[in-house]
Amino acid sequence: MEYFHAFNQGLINVLPYLTPHGTETFLYMMFGMGIGFVVGILPGLGGATTLALMLPFIYNMDPTTAFAFLLGSNAVTATTGDVTSVLFGVPGEGICAATIVDGHPMAKNGEAGRALGAALMSSLVGAVFGAFILALAIPIVSPLVLSIGSAEFFMLAVLGVTFVASLSGENIPKGLIAGGLGLALAMVGLDPIESVPRFTLEGVLGEDNALFLWDGVSLVAVTVGLFAIPEIIDLAVQGTSIAGTTQPGKLGGVMEGIKDTFRHWKLVLRCSAIGSYIGLIPGMGGGPAQWLAYAHAVQSSPNKERFGKGAIEGVLGPGAANNSKEGGSLIPTLAFGVPGSVSMAILLGAFIIQGIVPGPDLLDPAKHLTLTFSFVWIIVITNIVTVLICLMFLNQLAKITFVKGTYLVPLLLFLVYLGGFAVKNSFGDMLLVLIFGALGWFMVKFDWQRPPLLLGLVLGGIAETNLFIASRIYGYSWIWHPGVLVIAAIIAVGTLYPYVQARLRRSRESAEPSTPDPMTAVVKTVPVATGTRIARAGFALFMVGILGYVVYQSKFGFGAWEPRAGLFPWVIGLPSFILALFILLQESMRSTIEVKVEQFSFEHAPEIDPLIERNRTISITAWIVGFFLAIWIVGFVPASALATFLYLKFGARENWGMTLAITAGCWLFFFGVFDYALQMPFPRGEIFDWMRIDGEMMRRLWAG
Repeated sequence: MEYFHAFNQGLINVLPYLTPHGTETFLYMMFGMGIGFVVGILPGLGGATTLALMLPFIYNMDPTTAFAFLLGSNAVTATTGDVTSVLFGVPGEGICAATIVDGHPMAKNGEAGRALGAALMSSLVGAVFGAFILALAIPIVSPLVLSIGSAEFFMLAVLGVTFVASLSGENIPKGLIAGGLGLALAMVGLDPIESVPRFTLEGVLGEDNALFLWDGVSLVAVTVGLFAIPEIIDLAVQGTSIAGTTQPGKLGGVMEGIKDTFRHWKLVLRCSAIGSYIGLIPGMGGGPAQWLAYAHAVQSSPNKERFGKGAIEGVLGPGAANNSKEGGSLIPTLAFGVPGSVSMAILLGAFIIQGIVPGPDLLDPAKHLTLTFSFVWIIVITNIVTVLICLMFLNQLAKITFVKGTYLVPLLLFLVYLGGFAVKNSFGDMLLVLIFGALGWFMVKFDWQRPPLLLGLVLGGIAETNLFIASRIYGYSWIWHPGVLVIAAIIAVGTLYPYVQARLRRSRESAEPSTPDPMTAVVKTVPVATGTRIARAGFALFMVGILGYVVYQSKFGFGAWEPRAGLFPWVIGLPSFILALFILLQESMRSTIEVKVEQFSFEHAPEIDPLIERNRTISITAWIVGFFLAIWIVGFVPASALATFLYLKFGARENWGMTLAITAGCWLFFFGVFDYALQMPFPRGEIFDWMRIDGEMMRRLWAG
């Protein structure tokens, strides 16, 4: 009865007029949906980026409102991303790519409406299926979670990082190193056991400037820098309109696509189950879920030759799996604190911001069980509303994708810097956004995975606390606990499986070459230029240096006079440092590199000359730094007009009319929403402090 009551109360808490906070929660959920709606439509930006940008605004919200806002913005991006996948062959999110294979050919054949109707309705069915899988799983996982001790929770944190690192394919060592770096970043600040300052860089920054690091590295600053800055650079480098020159096809036949969902209801339910199961496995995410569902749709069809040419089943399967995986990925996130995807890793950061620890508390009827069940209803409500809006405004939505990329850059940059600043009202965190933006860009260029780093930062505190408790209670004997050994075996299998899979794939290909599958990528081996090899080795050397510093400090720095503060840095730092040395040696000797080439191409993304790409990268990098300097010198609101105007007129070379219109819109947005309505404590720019000091000096001289 307690679960049934919490299930009903979870619905009541997100509906207007039924509880004191219900109306506010519902409005914030709709507002989050609006943001996610736009982000899903605009290719290149994903649910993870949306969540990262929205994190700073949840600090003063109650938990239900905060998660309604965040889940509302995240739950709809996969659904709306299918719109651009079908119309233009451009995925609104990377996890929507499988919809392109048959959805875009249908649009070219004049069946865009049918494809969209099928994608949207199957997405709705998948979302509802995944939500109720989450609801049914909660009573089952609750006893399991309550039986887990501190040693097992530490191992689960390691398992989460390891599983996400497995996304690196055969580059698992790079993923593990990135996870180790994230765990090391989680140690920055005061040690939670002894309050010993760790990695706060007083010797480099000075005591006064290093104080902001005593609170640790801001999760929001790291997230928006790591994920948003590289996306903005890529958007600027492309230099074209978002949807390219492709025109949308005819949008008739939407109802026919909706009927197709129910004609093939068995396929839709099976693919929804596949999506929920894949979402349940930490680190897998929506991409594998979509492709496995697509593979099942092909395998179960008697007419396989239709696929890739416009088969409706090729739209229904991925559409259902892509949304059902959200409910599945929430299960390990809520029950064990092990995110099922990158978006869930960022959502885990929101739990920390709200002061909620994932695990038993979220499954306890006396604590947060009602909040957990509210997640179920948020997913259902947001997807129903999203599909209805999409069906009503498909023609208008299509026009949004023709927005020129350069028009979006100024607004996105200010939102990124605002995200970093708003957490502590500190320019130091804005500088962290720049630093981690550069780190994220280099990681993308040199094939290092970013999600393990973020996940390590999120799980670091939980892992360290549980390691300390397990060590104090059991000594070293916790290593031999049955649960620990089982999780260690899972970690070993998850780490070795990609290597075994790759070896089997190569053996198969060498034995009998087969026709390339349209849903897989061709792996080509290309030679590495000397300059590229030096750059890759230089970045690996940077990782070696950072992790070497962690190891040194854990033994000969703060760890020398407070061993307990150095325990976790040593346990994490030493294996990460050894792996980094291995990667440095590997990159120094590398003569070839494997590149994945997708079997289907996106018409909107022509090849860019390497020299032009380099020049554009340098240019947008300079503008990113320039926006930071503008905010620091003149303040947020004046900079929103000044920097936007300068970028559009002299960087993007837009005409006067468009430049002035976007400049005015950007200034009104930041002044009206953040300065006037939300009354954010924006600091005055340095120039006003200089003018005040100079004015006082002039008055004193005049008076003297």
